[in-house]
Amino acid sequence: MKLENTEQEVTSVASDLPENYNELKNAANRTANWRERLDAVKQLGQWKSQQSVDILTRRLHTDPVFQVQEAAYEQLKAWGEDVEKPVRSKYDVVKGIQKILLRVKKSLPREHSYEAFKEKLKKMRIDVYDTYEGDKGADFDTWLEETWKKL
Repeated sequence: MKLENTEQEVTSVASDLPENYNELKNAANRTANWRERLDAVKQLGQWKSQQSVDILTRRLHTDPVFQVQEAAYEQLKAWGEDVEKPVRSKYDVVKGIQKILLRVKKSLPREHSYEAFKEKLKKMRIDVYDTYEGDKGADFDTWLEETWKKL
């Protein structure tokens, strides 16, 4: 009995699913919007259920954006789940990123600007743009421009 009270105090979250569960589930799996995935992880974190645990565990292990992984980890840990803290990858977040960026650059006129390159990347590969924007945070523009110059 005492253990149950302690668990209730620690979790302090609802144990049912939210009314917008299907929307949150879809948002958590949306590949082209890391902000929506992060928001969905945070909202699902208020509703402890096996479905929420499953979604957060998937985000922890498969999300390309470290912030989303970290948010999922923090919530799962708060719920008492046996999870390992995510480690920021030292490798490219998207496999073959140099080839993808080179393809975008080659699709533009020879003397294009960095801004034109950035916009073309956003149009051609929003998933890649969004993933790196989330992963790099405030350093995204600097990273992208430096990478563009080296291509």
